[in-house]
Amino acid sequence: MRQPTQPLFGTDGIRGRANRHPLTPTVAVAVGAIAASFLAAGEKRKIVVGRDPRISSEMLESALVSGILSAGVDAVCLGVLPTPAVGDLARSLGAAGGVMISASHNPFPDNGIKLFGPDGAKLPEEVEREIACRLSDYPWLSFQGPAGSRVGRLEPLPQARDLYLDSLQRHWPAGGDISRLRIVVDGANGAASHLVAPLFARLGGKPFVFSASPNGININLDCGSMHPEKLSGLVRMADADLGLALDGDGDRLLCCDHEGEVLDGDDLLAILALDYHRRQVLAHETVAATVMSNLGLDRMLQEVGIRVVRTPVGDRHVAAAMRARGLNLGGEQSGHILLLDQASSADGLRAGLEILRIVSTTGSPLAELRRCLRKYPQRQVNWVVREKRPLENMPRVAETVDEAERALGAQGRILLRYSGTEPKIRLLIEGPEPDVLEKWEERLLLALRREEILVS
Repeated sequence: MRQPTQPLFGTDGIRGRANRHPLTPTVAVAVGAIAASFLAAGEKRKIVVGRDPRISSEMLESALVSGILSAGVDAVCLGVLPTPAVGDLARSLGAAGGVMISASHNPFPDNGIKLFGPDGAKLPEEVEREIACRLSDYPWLSFQGPAGSRVGRLEPLPQARDLYLDSLQRHWPAGGDISRLRIVVDGANGAASHLVAPLFARLGGKPFVFSASPNGININLDCGSMHPEKLSGLVRMADADLGLALDGDGDRLLCCDHEGEVLDGDDLLAILALDYHRRQVLAHETVAATVMSNLGLDRMLQEVGIRVVRTPVGDRHVAAAMRARGLNLGGEQSGHILLLDQASSADGLRAGLEILRIVSTTGSPLAELRRCLRKYPQRQVNWVVREKRPLENMPRVAETVDEAERALGAQGRILLRYSGTEPKIRLLIEGPEPDVLEKWEERLLLALRREEILVS
């Protein structure tokens, strides 16, 4: 297969500054046409399209829909919905695939395009590469698609919100009661923020909902899962039992207990895994997690007989490993939680309902449930880079990483990688002694500065 001259897709679709290459309407038209042709493969099928509420999403939606229609494929516009709802509706409506316009947790000037297959899962990397290769050959001026009655039609789906809420409610246990719980929800001013109140009304809950007034430019702004300190303060202020924080496109979840302590994806995965294990519904007694998850998660789950499968960073890789092994539970430290018995992709609201189910049925507060996981000390830091030069081409950096790995041994680890969606290099270092971790962080920072790739 030919390779595109420059990578178009990152770890989670196409991502960048809206109205700058590659997130321009021109590219979006071509991506819509190519993806629709690829997914529909000549059949008269539909592509579902959703978006988050950031100001540029309407522009990109119009361009993508035009491209889809030009390929002779119908487009079903879902409006503002979370990313997981797009995958869910693509599968339940029998569509050829789906498109979500969102930059997830990124600030509002950014945007992105995420593609889903008919099974509701994100497209594999090899399919994304094929689409990127076809983009370089796209006949910008001479393109002539289907004509006459074969042109695609635009189909709004006004009941999209209710269909998604039905899907969420379907898995809530009969007799489940959250009416006595004081719950705070931070909607990140994002794609799921308008769904929180109607969802909880269906379940008999009355949460305190914050950051649920999107205006196009306030998505993720000092709120949501990227700012859990905001949730912590809100929980304490409301004297709540727990809090839930979503991200801009609704596929991540972080939580907070009544003491204001934040639970990340590892904490949630540990709680869910023990619950599934206790109820004997954990497929193959195995959980999938990425290389970013804390080593304490492996140790704790192994003690009760649960295996952990490690994957590269990205919920798509977690989902692929889960499907390959027939697993039903996996996730990322960042808050992507995958419940493949219920949905094909990570879903913040769905994961939040599972946590509420456990709290309400066991009677155990979240502060008690979280004690099951004892984490190794861990340091994570991001540095902005001028370029993404291969790490192996920077001898000082490679040598420092090798030295750190030897020093930490089996009691720790170090992971240095570039972000797939931002101009950053990310460091994760883990081990039993915080002072040792700080020392190696400083040495790596010095090595990177000597290579002159960091933005000062």
